[in-house]
Amino acid sequence: MNLLPQEKFESLGLSLPPAPQPLGIYKPYLIDGKYLYLSGHGPVRDDKSLIIGRIGDDMDIEEGKLAAKQVGLTMLSTIVTNFGSLDKIKRVIKVLGMVNCSSDFLRHPYVINGCSELFAEVWGQENGIGVRSAVGMGSLPDNIPVEVEAIFELH
Repeated sequence: MNLLPQEKFESLGLSLPPAPQPLGIYKPYLIDGKYLYLSGHGPVRDDKSLIIGRIGDDMDIEEGKLAAKQVGLTMLSTIVTNFGSLDKIKRVIKVLGMVNCSSDFLRHPYVINGCSELFAEVWGQENGIGVRSAVGMGSLPDNIPVEVEAIFELH
């Protein structure tokens, strides 16, 4: 059975948190030709609260990976809220994952896999995996553990 991305997401039994509103002077997304650029997103929960903490200090690597998955869900929410369906996205082009972590933490890519694995589930191995960077940061806004920005190709 060949499910569309929106159907694949719905089959996962996951919920989308509310799409966040900008807390600064920027656009949450921008379309340029056939590309959708999403600004950096944090891990918003269903009740609109943020997951807070620093990996290696306040949370462990598995909690960080779950936070990255929640960031992915937040990004999907922005897409669905503004475009009506995940089916509008043809493929993931690029993901930049930023990890708020202690200076001795070295497994940034593992944490960002939480987001990347979600995208691969929704759009499949071919279209859900793009190029990626995963980097450590000394801090992130509001002490969130993960921030992700991405570029998608539109249908």
